[in-house]
Amino acid sequence: MNTFLILIIALNVIFSYKGFTDIAFFRKNEFHIGSIRAGEQSRMFSSAFLHADWGHLFFNMFTLFMFAPVVIENLGNTSFLLIYLGSLLAGSLLTLYFHKDDYGYRAIGASGAVTGILYSAILLNPDMSLYMYFIPIPIPAYIFGIGYLLYSIYGMKAKNDNIGHTAHFGGAIGGYLITICKEPEMLTQNTNMVILLAVPIVLLFVLAKIGKL
Repeated sequence: MNTFLILIIALNVIFSYKGFTDIAFFRKNEFHIGSIRAGEQSRMFSSAFLHADWGHLFFNMFTLFMFAPVVIENLGNTSFLLIYLGSLLAGSLLTLYFHKDDYGYRAIGASGAVTGILYSAILLNPDMSLYMYFIPIPIPAYIFGIGYLLYSIYGMKAKNDNIGHTAHFGGAIGGYLITICKEPEMLTQNTNMVILLAVPIVLLFVLAKIGKL
């Protein structure tokens, strides 16, 4: 496994475990609108290494483990880190934009960064499929990616957990745009997938515009 990928997964596991066992540490580093607007911008970064529980951590790290090698193989380590961190930041910024007036809003998770890597990998290898032990047939990666964001819309509407669903979209936008900037020829070579992956992103902003979120 790639050293950079191991390091990122290790940081997520260590930081999350610390959060599981130390509530003061968790509260100090979670994404909290009131604290961020009071000047604690570091939370926009640190919150992306915290998770709600082991299941939340495993799902994000499993997704990263499955899709990161595609990005690394096609674009290299530097671009992989750029997409991961750029998507992380994009997720936090979009969350801040959507919830800027909700001073009590809290969220955690690497979802923004991971979704950025997911979207990047699908753009780079649109024919890839996933094999999951509970589903006996291969799942096209783009179906998984789009479903992931549609689930995020549900999570944003339900507002019944502490997971940063809005960050999924910011991360998707970050990974989408950075990858296209790195490989602009995909606009003509992979036009259908570029358009298809934009659909849930556009849907999010349409729902927000008409007040359905």
